[in-house]
Amino acid sequence: MTKKPAVLHKQIIADTRVFSIERVNLRFANGAEVDYERLRSRGGGTVMIIPLLDVDTVLLIREYAAGVDRYELGFPKGLMEEGESAESAADREIKEEIGHGSRRLTVLKTLSVAPGYANFETHIVLAEDLYPKLIPGDEPEPIEVVPWKIDDFASLLEQQDFLEARSIAALYLLQHHLDDRCSPTNNS
Repeated sequence: MTKKPAVLHKQIIADTRVFSIERVNLRFANGAEVDYERLRSRGGGTVMIIPLLDVDTVLLIREYAAGVDRYELGFPKGLMEEGESAESAADREIKEEIGHGSRRLTVLKTLSVAPGYANFETHIVLAEDLYPKLIPGDEPEPIEVVPWKIDDFASLLEQQDFLEARSIAALYLLQHHLDDRCSPTNNS
């Protein structure tokens, strides 16, 4: 295994309520020294939730994405609060964004997002056995909830506003999860 570089110095060069920018000076095993700048998130990361309304339907949302200045279609998501588990954060976020809670939450995978520049992680959580429950959230406007049939995922990938890489990854994780459920178990 390759030896990790030695950290010679770290310094916060910008700080916001969401993240900070850190300059880190590293020395690699071959003697090369390099300065990197990286985003450091606050809190416990983020969750992206795949809410299954029933065996045939997922619930998507369409909301404004300030980073790209447009409305995007994708799965509900949000920040984890300090000390909050991925499952608790997922349940809270879907109550805020789609007006449902979940009786069964499963973390399918934790994804790194831009690991060369940031320590951001997103926990992809499957939410099943939904029930109606709306709680106030921090959204500036009502979020459009869009039911989508699971057997129509091919056309979802063709939608001009379904572009977020995490949502596309979540879609494939869901397909894999559902395929595993449907495959016969071999007890031999």
